Amino acid sequence: MSKIPAALYESNLKSLPLINKGKVRDIYDVDDNHMLIVTTDRLSAFDVILPDPIPGKGAVLTTVSNFWFERTGNIIANHLSDLIPADVIADETECDTLAGRGIVVKKLKPLPVEAIVRGYLIGSGWKDYQSSGTVCGIQLPAGLQQAEQLPTAIYTPSTKADVGEHDENINFDKTIELLGQDMAERVRDVSLKIYREAAEYALEKGIIIADTKFEFGMDKDGALVLIDEVLTPDSSRFWPADTYRPGSSPQSFDKQYVRDYLETLDWDKKAPGPRLPEEVIDNTAAKYREAQDRLMR
Repeated sequence: MSKIPAALYESNLKSLPLINKGKVRDIYDVDDNHMLIVTTDRLSAFDVILPDPIPGKGAVLTTVSNFWFERTGNIIANHLSDLIPADVIADETECDTLAGRGIVVKKLKPLPVEAIVRGYLIGSGWKDYQSSGTVCGIQLPAGLQQAEQLPTAIYTPSTKADVGEHDENINFDKTIELLGQDMAERVRDVSLKIYREAAEYALEKGIIIADTKFEFGMDKDGALVLIDEVLTPDSSRFWPADTYRPGSSPQSFDKQYVRDYLETLDWDKKAPGPRLPEEVIDNTAAKYREAQDRLMR
């Protein structure tokens, strides 16, 4: 097994101007057409950035995203460029800190919608269903169990909130207001197509992709482009297929393990987040690595 790199909680590059620090990613300006994205080892839960990083997490997210960007290239263009960090950072030491976690991407106009696709009844969707028989306003058959596969994958978009704020579920009509009819339909249809093809592939590798979220941008010509991250343990629920049973919350290869731990604490889910025990950090890191190993073997 390869050595796990030291954890990177945040980057502090001096050679490029900082544009933004998100929950996980630090974004730097390169030129009029490019940005540098650094995926750190920060972990957010319940929209709060926790104080402890997960060693190697950023490299896993970057590797898994790049894997899926390549696999989905026949469906939609993505934000990856032909440049590497060494092309835009002169300082060799700074460049070394980005190994496995820095990518140079095209500058695009992000859309104000998170495209969420659900294939299984879990999380907030399960709570909605228990109270109303619907998920984000979409009527579902009666009698479904927790974590049961849905008859067909559903598209349940949300707004994109700032760091520390909560995303808000919206219906499809609202996405039409935000994006226009044609773009709203394109985002929905592409999201469902990517999910279905990825879920089929992942199942062959022993992983159920229960749900996921995608983010999109537009280029200067108005074309839709896949951005940010794609089908990672941060943006998706990954379940081991061999132990999956509907009726309860399955084991996972994602940060649900951390959420479950945090639910046992007396914490109001507001910043600052609680410190994580070493065991939780180590187990979370192992779950992320296993997801990568299974998907890419």
